Amino acid sequence: MPESPAAPLTRLNLALQGGGSHGALTWGVLDALLEDGQWHFDGVSGTSAGAMNAVALAHGFAQAAHAHKDPHEAHLAGCQQARETLTRLWEGVGTLGSLMWGSPLSAANPMLGMMSQWLSPYQTNPLDINPLRRLLEREVDFDLLCSARRALSAVGGPKVFVCATNVRTGRGEIFSGPKLSADAVMASACLPLLFKAVEIDGQHYWDGGYSGNPALHPLIYQTETSDILLVQINPIEHLELPHSGPEIMERMNEVTFNASLLAEMRAIEFVRRLLAEGKLDPRRYKSVRMHRIDGGAVLAPFGADSKARADLPFVRKLFALGRTAGQEWLQAHRQGVGVRPTIKIAENA
Repeated sequence: MPESPAAPLTRLNLALQGGGSHGALTWGVLDALLEDGQWHFDGVSGTSAGAMNAVALAHGFAQAAHAHKDPHEAHLAGCQQARETLTRLWEGVGTLGSLMWGSPLSAANPMLGMMSQWLSPYQTNPLDINPLRRLLEREVDFDLLCSARRALSAVGGPKVFVCATNVRTGRGEIFSGPKLSADAVMASACLPLLFKAVEIDGQHYWDGGYSGNPALHPLIYQTETSDILLVQINPIEHLELPHSGPEIMERMNEVTFNASLLAEMRAIEFVRRLLAEGKLDPRRYKSVRMHRIDGGAVLAPFGADSKARADLPFVRKLFALGRTAGQEWLQAHRQGVGVRPTIKIAENA
């Protein structure tokens, strides 16, 4: 459990990208922040694996808010219980992955990838089997999460925003508050060539990465905090030209899944510049301070195929890399939060 904070908690929003099993790196980053214990997470926006991390984090604080009346005690307990929930979730992912890794099913993965070019999941997976749903529902109590949402802020826990893409409109939809559910998280992680679209209230949804990976706007408009830490696991730049079919497809996916994020980051920089020039009313517009942990460079040596690899040793390795990245960010940039941005958006967007 983290040490008792000597000073008031520093408020921070989190923006968590998706990227398959590479989301385990974000687990490590969050573990480092929670162990540090000095942060009040006002809001957390997540997509796909980032959405799983977001609800697991908030679930830990919801448990603490339910069990502890004293806000300070609840915050300390929330940090620890969030770490435990994240650990159980990702260890569960690793256990599921280990059962398949090295089995005939894993050997069939290339064939399944080829089949997806001609067959849809309505043919290859008619029962819509996804073992992650059962794991998620076992580890995250969504009823508790929704009922405790008003108490979360008092104990340093976040509002949660999960992005999924409406198949009919092509627009991103944010699920939060009473709309937050296992269905919403599974919709956010629904790759359309592998799983049937997830139906929620008569609408159908695919992976949120197509419309917001992650969405920043709910953190801007629905929280009071001006600082956003982006945990990015899809690289913006790719130095080598892709040549093979899989390499080209992966780079196309990286570009697509970063496009909406880059657009929002450019808008943030534009507003900051106009505010600095006195051309916008600061009472109506927020000057957002962006911070980033760039996991793309850390993950590059593993290759794109590793996003589908989820055996336990690999998941734990990504966790360790994420913890190191989180600790390095804390050491280098802690003092910048609440004061100034620690990345130059114009150079990254």
